[in-house]
Amino acid sequence: MRENALNAIDTGMIKAILETEKPKMKLWLKICVRCSLCAESCFLYMTRGKDPIYMPSHKFIHTIGVLYRKKGEVDRQCLQEIGDIVWNRCVLCTRCYCPFGIDIPDMIALGRKICRTQNIYRRYDEE
Repeated sequence: MRENALNAIDTGMIKAILETEKPKMKLWLKICVRCSLCAESCFLYMTRGKDPIYMPSHKFIHTIGVLYRKKGEVDRQCLQEIGDIVWNRCVLCTRCYCPFGIDIPDMIALGRKICRTQNIYRRYDEE
């Protein structure tokens, strides 16, 4: 029973947070054409063999995009995958540049905020 309580996700809280950011999320998700022009502004992308999972647009689409499409109705596994992206594939250096004006660091920070409300954090004991 305790394990279920630890794995429970408060989707109401996630929905409330998403609702406060809905207008810009909706606009930016619509604007993002996955052109990859943001890629070279990310030092992780550049130093990790140009692996697409480090592209700022990929991080944005696979975190906030997922939360938006699912309207916050996510399970712990999905949120842990989002947590992996926002905590382990981004250092939030704010260097990402989108020629269309999408504030990717703002969206990554939103993903982190949502993860924190569900006790999903960066784990430093893992490699």
